Amino acid sequence: MTIDYAAAREAMVEQQVRPWDVLDLRVLGALAEVPRERFVAPPYQAVAYADIEIPLAHGERTLKPVVAGRLLQALLVQDGEDVLEIGTGSGYVSACLGRLGRDVVSLERHADLASAAAARLRETGALNVAVEHADALVWQTTRRFDAICVNAAVDRVPSRFLEWLRPGGRLFAVRGRAPAMEAVLVHRSGEDVNAVRVESLFETELAYLAGAEPSAEFQF
Repeated sequence: MTIDYAAAREAMVEQQVRPWDVLDLRVLGALAEVPRERFVAPPYQAVAYADIEIPLAHGERTLKPVVAGRLLQALLVQDGEDVLEIGTGSGYVSACLGRLGRDVVSLERHADLASAAAARLRETGALNVAVEHADALVWQTTRRFDAICVNAAVDRVPSRFLEWLRPGGRLFAVRGRAPAMEAVLVHRSGEDVNAVRVESLFETELAYLAGAEPSAEFQF
């Protein structure tokens, strides 16, 4: 059976993402344009537009379309902005961010996922997205970004992530401990890395970013 991916993409936007109050036209446009089926392995292409997390290598998973949509709307990346993505995964969210912003740097700690995502991004024309094989918890840079997208949960947002934000920039993350995790948008208001305002967005649950999970609690 031949799948009409364009129709499936439109249904995803109209029946899944938009009802979750994702109404920004640029965000909806990016979701309607990026071919999600190109960012998953062939066995999963038939469910590329389903409201599920799709398995990747190393036990990783894609974000659900609705979470990706809410994330993109929260950050509201503009044409001239530079973006840092932590956790490339399949490269799908990277491609959407590339449609919205000027320049995207995406970090992926698994070399094979980084290589595969980079190839998919090139093949789909996302030439302003650069994938780096790196662990965000030890990565070093002097660059500052207007927006940072963390595609996995953290117990607490690492301060080093906030250091990479320009004053006036914002960071999306899911923080806390299951089942009480919340998606937040952290706004950096000045040169002081501690001068932040946290905006609560919605409840969800994601797997932890490696190294950013809660510390093990001692049991008597």
